[in-house]
Formats: sequence, structure tokens, C-alpha cells
Amino acid sequence: MGDRRKLEARDIDQKLGGVRGWTVANGKLHKEFRFENFVQAFGFMSSVALIAESMNHHPEWFNVYNKVTVDLNTHSAGGISDLDFEFARKVDALERPQT
Repeated sequence: MGDRRKLEARDIDQKLGGVRGWTVANGKLHKEFRFENFVQAFGFMSSVALIAESMNHHPEWFNVYNKVTVDLNTHSAGGISDLDFEFARKVDALERPQT
């Protein structure tokens, strides 16, 4: 499982190239996902919850209708770690394009 040490800003900038559409906002990895409807958004959240439990790493997130906002950081490290990037890659693998 990913390293839980806080990454330096230069390392974060470099690793952002390996995750689609993620940015840094308020010291956290941040991404907004959009779906056709609430059911698809909620299904996505359910799948992310399974990833979170398997990694023992839980996102900060927010849902309104078809939009899910995900923020990641490693609280025990006091910032973004490799674990957050690993989580982001697994979440990206779930994403279904909006039609």
C-alpha cells in the first residue's frame, strides 16, 4: 500500500501528471466527477467506499444529484501522500464517461 509520508510540493506536482483531472485545492487532491443522474453518482460512491475500506483510507467527499466531489489527503501525514495518489488512480479506474 502507498507510503503515508507527506509529499513535498515538487513531488506532488510531478505525480499530478499520473492522475487524470486531479488538482490540488486547499492542500488536498481534488476532483469533481459528473454522471448522468443521481443513481449513477451514488453507485460510483458505493464503489469508492469499497476501495476506501480495502485501503483503510477514506475520502472527504460531497454529492449533489449527479456530481461527486472527492478530496484526498492523509490526515496522519498532515498532507498529501503517495497513498492519496494510489487511491486517486483506483477511483479513476471506476469512472464512467457521461453520455
